[in-house]
Amino acid sequence: MSVSTCPSRECPVRDEQGLDAHDRAIVLATQAGLPLVPDPWGAVGREVGLNGEAVLERMLAMAARGVIRRIAAVPNHYRLGYVANGMTVWDVDDAQIDRLGREVAAIEGVSHCYRRPRHRPHWPYNLFAMLHGQSREEVERQAAVLRERLGEACRDHRILYSSRILKKTGLRLARRAPQA
Repeated sequence: MSVSTCPSRECPVRDEQGLDAHDRAIVLATQAGLPLVPDPWGAVGREVGLNGEAVLERMLAMAARGVIRRIAAVPNHYRLGYVANGMTVWDVDDAQIDRLGREVAAIEGVSHCYRRPRHRPHWPYNLFAMLHGQSREEVERQAAVLRERLGEACRDHRILYSSRILKKTGLRLARRAPQA
C-alpha cells in the first residue's frame, strides 16, 4: 500500500534516487537514527509534515523498493558492556560454506556472518562471523561453538579483535541547497 501526497493525484515528482519530496524528507530526518521516544513515527511525521502512520508506511515502501536497506535497532554494544569484539575468520570447504554459513548465522551471539573471497596464499579465509563478549575469554568460548558446528569442513580460523572504535554510519543523503 502506498501513500499519495500529491493533491492532484498525479505521480509525485521524484529525484534521481527515486524519492519524492516527502520520502526525501523522511530519509533526511531519520538517516542518523530514529528519535528515542514512545512514538518515533509521529515525531518524524511532525518534522516532515505527515502523520506517523504515513511515515511508517512510506519507510516500509522504501525498504520494499530497496531505497533503504532496513529499519532496525542498532545498539551500542560497548555501552552494553560488550567490549571484546572479535571478527572470526574461517577457512571452510567451499562445497559446504552456504549451508554452514546459514547455520553459523543462526547461532546466538553472531551479529554478522558472510562469505568473502579468499586471497591465497596470504588469506585463506572465506567465512566471517562477528562475535561480541564482555571478555576475550567469552568470545573464545563462542568461537569454540562455531568451530564445533563447522566440524571437518573447517581447516583453520583466527579471531581478529577490535583495537579501536570507529564511527559507524551508513550512506547519507546530502541536504540540497535552496534553489533560487
